[in-house]
Amino acid sequence: MPQPKTDDWIQITEGFNIVAQFSNCIGALNRKHISVKKPPFKQYFSIVLLAVADSNYRFIMVYIGAYGCTSDAHIFSASRMGERLQANQLALPESRRLPESAGPPAPFVFVADEGFALTHHVMQPFPKRGFDVRRRIFNYRLTCARRYVECAFGILSSKWRVFLSSLQMDPENATLVIQACVVLHNFTSINEASSAVDMEEFPTSSALGLDRSQHGRPGTAGIAVWELYADYFLSPEGSLPWQRDTIHGRF
Repeated sequence: MPQPKTDDWIQITEGFNIVAQFSNCIGALNRKHISVKKPPFKQYFSIVLLAVADSNYRFIMVYIGAYGCTSDAHIFSASRMGERLQANQLALPESRRLPESAGPPAPFVFVADEGFALTHHVMQPFPKRGFDVRRRIFNYRLTCARRYVECAFGILSSKWRVFLSSLQMDPENATLVIQACVVLHNFTSINEASSAVDMEEFPTSSALGLDRSQHGRPGTAGIAVWELYADYFLSPEGSLPWQRDTIHGRF
């Protein structure tokens, strides 16, 4: 997969702004555990597919090969994409103001669940403590954007049915199979209408319930971005007409 350039990130952002109403979003980040034939001394063995997807359910960046017992935050920080993000080598666009906002420029961000560490460029949901309307709205908006990577995983599994059961091969060959399927997924999706995908068919694992534990405390830089987006989604410029009714129906 070619690494996105600055113009590519901006195009991805425009897609999320249209379909998920989440501005400055450069991708949805998550992981999928793929079961592999277990060694004799283990009851279960899996390889992790860590991926960033766009609003067309296509994979932008992937990292394959970590084992299932490793935390999401550690896998991401140790992956090539995580290292390049930390070293500012992903050619991300410069921070810009959110649409119609007079506030400070906001960085471009990946949306993820609470298994990933909160940083300047990675957003996770707010925890339930101190869970007011403002935080509920942020979590709802983040979830709407994050579901695109979960749907991408669902499409991958339904199209390439080798993932519906354990891969009966050694981890090295299993990694090659996963790599091939990811590339084929992107290749075939070019000629398929994304509008045909039913979002409800691929529900999120944690959705709005925040049922996964956090790994470590949020970073200071990430908290400032967290609050910036939360304020914007509650403001007249960034709010949606139906968001309050929706969160009251879900919580």
